[in-house]
Amino acid sequence: MKVSKSLLRSLYRTMVRIRYAEESLVEPILRGEIRCPCHLYSGQEAIAAGLGACLTGRDYVFGNHRSHGHFLAKGGGMNELIAEIFGRETGSARGRGGSMHLIDPQVGMLGAAPIVAGTISLALGAALATKIRRERRVTVSYFGDGATGEGVLYESLNFAALKKLPLLFACENNLYATHMPIGECRVTSAIHRVAAPFCVESRVVDGNDVLKVYEAGRWAVGLCRKGQGPVFLEFRTYRFRGHVGPDDNVQGSHTDIRPPSEVQRWLGRDPISRFERHLTRNGLLGEGALRAIREEAQREVEAAHAFAQSSPLPAPKELTDYVYR
Repeated sequence: MKVSKSLLRSLYRTMVRIRYAEESLVEPILRGEIRCPCHLYSGQEAIAAGLGACLTGRDYVFGNHRSHGHFLAKGGGMNELIAEIFGRETGSARGRGGSMHLIDPQVGMLGAAPIVAGTISLALGAALATKIRRERRVTVSYFGDGATGEGVLYESLNFAALKKLPLLFACENNLYATHMPIGECRVTSAIHRVAAPFCVESRVVDGNDVLKVYEAGRWAVGLCRKGQGPVFLEFRTYRFRGHVGPDDNVQGSHTDIRPPSEVQRWLGRDPISRFERHLTRNGLLGEGALRAIREEAQREVEAAHAFAQSSPLPAPKELTDYVYR
C-alpha cells in the first residue's frame, strides 16, 4: 500500500496530538482540578488516527466513554475538548457533559456517552437516515470489547445487515472489560467472529499499527460507500493508563490486576514509537520533521489548557437549561 508523505505526516500528527492531550490531563486529575471521570486513550491512538483518515467531514462518528481520540481525529477542536473536560462554558457541550459526552455535529462527531454500547443504536439510526436520504455518508460506531456483552450490538448487527446500511462497527478490543481480562468474560477473544451469523464482513486488525488500521479502514469504508455494508472491524490494542483516570491504583480507587510484565510488553508496542521507527528507518520522515510535529502539538495542548483556565464556568442560574423535563 503506497501512502503519500502528507498522509504519513497527518497520521503521525493526529496520534501525537491525542497522546499529548491525554497525558496533559494526568496532573490536573491528580490535583483534583478535573472533577469528571476521564477514561484516557493513551496507547490506542492508532485506531482513531488511522480510521479517522479514511473519513470525510460529512461522515458521522459516535463514541463511548473513552472518546477523546475519536473527537480529535474527527476534527473536533483541542480548545473545545480541554475546556469541556474542565467543565467550562467554551467546551464542546458548554461544560455540561465533561469527558464522556463529547459532541461536535459540525465535524460529524455526533456524540459520545458512557453507557456501555449506548451509542451503537444511535449510530444505526444515523446510518438508516443516511440511506433513506440517499446520502453518501458512512457512520462509524466506536465501542469497546465490553459492549459485546450487550444485546443491542447484536440487534444492530442484524438490522444493519438486513438493510445493508453504511455502518462501520469499530470494536476497540483492549483485552479488559474495566478490570476483568477478556478470557474471564468471553468464551473466545476473537470478537470479530460475532459478525459471521449476520453475514457481515469482518476483519481483525493490529490496532497498534496505524498503517494497518488505515488499510483496513479504507477497505471497510469503501464497502460502505458502495452500498455493501455494514462492516465489522476488531482492533486489537491496549490502554496504557488505568480504566478511568491516570492509573487504577491512584488514591486506592481501583486495583489494577494487570500483570506488570503484560503492561511492559504492550508498552513496547507503543503505536507512536512503532510508527516513528517505520518513518525514520524507511527515510519517509526524518527526526527533525517528527520533532517539529511534536513541538507543535505540545504548544497546541498548552494553549488549550490556558484557554480552558481563562474560560468561564457555566452560570449557576442555567443549571436546568438544556435538560429535558
